[in-house]
Amino acid sequence: MFANPFSRQELDRRVAGFRQLLVRKQLDFAVLSAPENVFYLTGLDHWGYFAPHFLIVPVEGEMVLVTRAMERVTIETFVRNARFSGHGDETSPAAALVAEIRTLSGRAGVEMNTAGFSYPTGRALAEALAPREMTDISGWLDWMRQVKSPEEQVLMRAASRLSDRGMQAAIDALGNGAGESGTAAEVMAALIRDGGSPPGFGPFIRPEHRLGEEHTTWGEGDYLEGSRVFIELSGCVARYHAPQGRLIQMGRIRDEDARMAETCRTAFDAVCEALKPGAVARDVYALWQGHLDEIGCAHYRRHHCGYMVGIGFPPSWTGGNGVTGLRHDSGMEIREGMAFHILSWMMGTGRGDFFLSNTVLVGKAGGEVLSQTTNAPIEIERAMALSA
Repeated sequence: MFANPFSRQELDRRVAGFRQLLVRKQLDFAVLSAPENVFYLTGLDHWGYFAPHFLIVPVEGEMVLVTRAMERVTIETFVRNARFSGHGDETSPAAALVAEIRTLSGRAGVEMNTAGFSYPTGRALAEALAPREMTDISGWLDWMRQVKSPEEQVLMRAASRLSDRGMQAAIDALGNGAGESGTAAEVMAALIRDGGSPPGFGPFIRPEHRLGEEHTTWGEGDYLEGSRVFIELSGCVARYHAPQGRLIQMGRIRDEDARMAETCRTAFDAVCEALKPGAVARDVYALWQGHLDEIGCAHYRRHHCGYMVGIGFPPSWTGGNGVTGLRHDSGMEIREGMAFHILSWMMGTGRGDFFLSNTVLVGKAGGEVLSQTTNAPIEIERAMALSA
């Protein structure tokens, strides 16, 4: 969060590709409002996205970034391919956007389904553009972002190395008798110490009695001998994430969990092998589900066995306010360069519990696991007693 992470050639390629899409769709300019997409086209990485940022992208001519005037120094430092248009806090973001839009002509494409686009903005744009047509282009640039360029893949590999360090920090802290907050502190230090930025969310570190909670994290207690600890975390480098997760055993793993661990790992490996260009998401999910069906767990279903990752701004690392998952009903075609957080999540099956996840990059021959952390069960024998 201190420099633009992309080369000028990379940014030029992205902007040109998006403009070509606008031309094919017979649009004259676009208004982007998703932080991830503003970042993708400009490289602006800061925490100012809590306030609206609008990137105006004409088919020809300079782009314009509309946001609060107080962000001038940051934007002039980061952004080298768009003109800054700042407004005071006494001016509504919608009014500032409309003032720039009035100088443009032609058909507009507007990114509406984002965290940065409000109802007042939509209403103001509709009034300003009438009777010109306004097309919702939500998801268009998200689709382009799905395939990671070589520059992006370098950043994701760096994020994965930090994820490995964060997971090892958690294992070490648990082994040394750390409680919930102490373990979290060690993880956060490891994720940031060697060049990482604060991740989009997490880390999620939960004791056994809260395993079923999807998006909560550490509390103030201790981890008990004989229990399990859920850990899901991600390193973050230049807003790129590479999540991984494990179910840690405090002591010896139970027999039924060990058996489920074998199914979990086999299913994970099968998904990685299946992630080849041209594969279809629903077929990948069916392959994962099939391993559960074979052991008598056909009743157990997950909403997906993985989802796309890459750029992420708080409050998520999923790339926006939605999740592009490997679902049972998804017809999404797998493309080389995609990256997925693959989750072999087998908890609450009634036949044992296990969980592991890694970030996987799609190559020509299948999925490459970026993590170096073991997929085998991790059993921790504490080196010291818990403090009172």
